[in-house]
Parts: sequence; structure tokens; C-alpha cells
Amino acid sequence: MTATASTPCTAFEGPTLLLSGPLAEVALVAKARVDRNMGGPILVFDDTTGRVVDLDLRGSEAEIVARLAPADSAEPAEPRGRGRPKLGVVGREVTLLPRHWEWLAAQPGGASVALRKLVDEARRAGGATQRMRAAREAAYRVMSAMAGDLPGFEEASRALFASDRGRFEQETATWPPDLRGYVMRLAFGGPANDPAKTR
Repeated sequence: MTATASTPCTAFEGPTLLLSGPLAEVALVAKARVDRNMGGPILVFDDTTGRVVDLDLRGSEAEIVARLAPADSAEPAEPRGRGRPKLGVVGREVTLLPRHWEWLAAQPGGASVALRKLVDEARRAGGATQRMRAAREAAYRVMSAMAGDLPGFEEASRALFASDRGRFEQETATWPPDLRGYVMRLAFGGPANDPAKTR
């Protein structure tokens, strides 16, 4: 998924947090810093995924913000197939063993209804686990980009994926405070830096 103007992001200049907020605001702060040659390289992270956001800071502020607007959905639509496209139903191939097809055929509403119910139930049951895994992966991406050479990185990574917050805090105790706070927030919902912080 491509980051848009409203995507929550965080910008760092070296280990110093510049700003957390919507990407449009973060991009404008980054542009101002770059235009004034105020420091080192700036990295912007998507707060949801931990991925680095590649910004095009050329042109005016209005041009930068315009480039962050979601692209028009003028792409050619996939050819209409089976299903109910107006409801958002998409037909795809599913390969199952004969015993699975027999069980699905015996369910009220047939195979499609049964599969949708099974998927919805699995999403509800595993939602918290999936969110935790996504949060750990986002934190690890940021750590890899910014803290790979810092002391305790390997041990902190192990603690992160073991969900051992105490050990993670010990291993990252000497890291720059802004970086440590951001990674803690992503991974554990821990102490967050002030979202309005600018330097």
C-alpha cells in the first residue's frame, strides 16, 4: 500500500525525531529542513508498517502535497467475471481436497457462504495476534534501518520477537532516546514521543 497525505508517519534526522503526524505535514517539515541545509539525512517511516517512505521533495509545498494525494482509480478494471462485482465480491480459484468440497457443499448456503464465514471467524479470532506480529515487524524494520550498528541490536531483536518488553528495554537503554521511544511505541505501544514534536 502506498503512503498518502494522511498516512501517519515519523521523520528522523539522524537519531533525532523531527515530527510525527500525517505524511503531508511530515513531508513539509522535511522539505524545510532540506532547503535550509539544517542537518543530516532525513528518514521518514510509515508508522503502520515501519517502512521507509520515499519522498519527492522537489517543487513547491503545494506540489509536494499534491503528489501525496491518492492516485485516481482510472486504471483499467479487471474484466468482469463471476460473482457480484457491485458488492465487491471477487471470484478466484480455490484448490481443495474432495473431502473439503464435500463438507463445504453440505453447509447452509453452499461453499461460498461457508468459506466467507470461516474467514471472518479466523480474522476475529486471530486479529490481536496478527496486529501484534505486524507491530513487531514494523518496529524491526525501523530498528534495522536506524539501529543496526547500535550496541545490543541483536539481543534487542530477539527480545522484540519474544515479546519480552523488559529485556528489550534493557538492551536498548543506551540507544538515542527519540529512536528508542519510537521503536517502543511501534512494538509495544510503549512511551510515545510527543506527536507534535518539531525541532
